[in-house]
Amino acid sequence: MGTVYLFIESKMPQLMSDVLISRMPNMKWVVVVISLFAGIVSAFVDNVATVLMVAPVGLAICKKLKINPVGMILSIAVSSNLQGAATLVGDTTSILLGGYAEMNFFDFFWFRGRPGIFWAVQLGALATIPVIMFLFRKHRQPVSVSQLTPVEDYFPSYLLIATVLLLIIASFIPNTPAMINGIICMVLFIIGLIRATMKYKGQGLAKATLKEIDYKTLLLLGSLFVVIGSLGEAGVIDQIAQLFVKIGGDNLFVMYSLIVWGSVLMSAFIDNIPYVATMIPVIAGIATEMGIDSTALYFGLLSGATLGGNCTPIGASANITGIGILRRNGHEVTNADFFKIGIPFTM
Repeated sequence: MGTVYLFIESKMPQLMSDVLISRMPNMKWVVVVISLFAGIVSAFVDNVATVLMVAPVGLAICKKLKINPVGMILSIAVSSNLQGAATLVGDTTSILLGGYAEMNFFDFFWFRGRPGIFWAVQLGALATIPVIMFLFRKHRQPVSVSQLTPVEDYFPSYLLIATVLLLIIASFIPNTPAMINGIICMVLFIIGLIRATMKYKGQGLAKATLKEIDYKTLLLLGSLFVVIGSLGEAGVIDQIAQLFVKIGGDNLFVMYSLIVWGSVLMSAFIDNIPYVATMIPVIAGIATEMGIDSTALYFGLLSGATLGGNCTPIGASANITGIGILRRNGHEVTNADFFKIGIPFTM
């Protein structure tokens, strides 16, 4: 969270967006590229942070061309959600699952000799291109960038790249500490914080960075682990697992489908972080009851919980953030506006 804030403040995301937009022939392709760009960024950066850094670019373009920005901002939000399952650091749910299942960063790319979930998510992202092109088929206005945004500091970009590279390298090293991913992220963030303090004395960047960290979510997760641990000790989770097995029987495909679509439905209306945190031990119990490897069910949970957030405006924090940005700029978003984009993306 901290390193991402430093990255946003450096203006590097705006420059990357400007370069992409300058190569597009018209508005329709701008929406396609901006959405895909937001998705790729979101695979390595928190979804909400991605919306906060990319949405202003979309708003500026729409304002210049006098176009309603609702469709573009919603496309950015749902595309960010889609990529949350792509990498270990793509979303809090991925981090939770990776920690519980003892997966490393590289497992999301290549898992047990086969392509990992990252590539499945990218196929899904490519499938959204014709959806966006159809939804924005009438937007053929030419677009141009008069001036590229100047980057104020390249160091946060190097920090972010170093974070990803070190996470990949750590995944190849055997017998690393259980908290290696957290150690890497924290050490590099502290380096960035110290440098920001020294470089911008009196400007409060370091203080603002610490304020931007989502302490409420961290407290929520810490509390959830205590509650879920208590439920496990009381035998409640085992009973829930037995109920799933009773419904799904011994058929892995039926159980997988039940978990995926149940997760889509649940996470459409409740936050996917507490849902996934609660369900992970349930999934482990189901696998034990069925006498199978839990991996497929884990990825089914992650896929369903990630995709379900795109079904409704309240299904994911990125959606709420995007709608909030639109409202602050005088644009109301109806349920119909959201469903028109969110449902095709989900499917």
